[in-house]
Amino acid sequence: MTAFALAHLRSAQPHPEVFEYMERIQATLDPFGGRFRIHGAAPEVKEGTWQGTPVLIEFPTMAAARAWYDSPAYRHILPLRTRHLEGELLLIEGVGPDHDSARLAGELRALTSQVPSAAPSSVARP
Repeated sequence: MTAFALAHLRSAQPHPEVFEYMERIQATLDPFGGRFRIHGAAPEVKEGTWQGTPVLIEFPTMAAARAWYDSPAYRHILPLRTRHLEGELLLIEGVGPDHDSARLAGELRALTSQVPSAAPSSVARP
């Protein structure tokens, strides 16, 4: 199932090492089928507040996303970004083409009715 690397980068300051990171990252993604889906676009904030830049990279599987992040090639260039940009990076498994939020709500409702205090933390939330 498709997986994503989602980064929320804040305080982006131009720096030569960040530019080098940007120039070199695609070569680290290629062996794992990684493709940018969002990169450098300014979000249109409809709810809440947002500061920073979103980056979304798609991978064919969660295993491929993990292998990319842990690869020597990526680990080698990672400090070029982390020394100059604050932010978070998450690896997240996507949903399949048959995903149904109403069905998920029913499953969550059934689980929470069994546990009066709250749903288990391992249950995916919308």
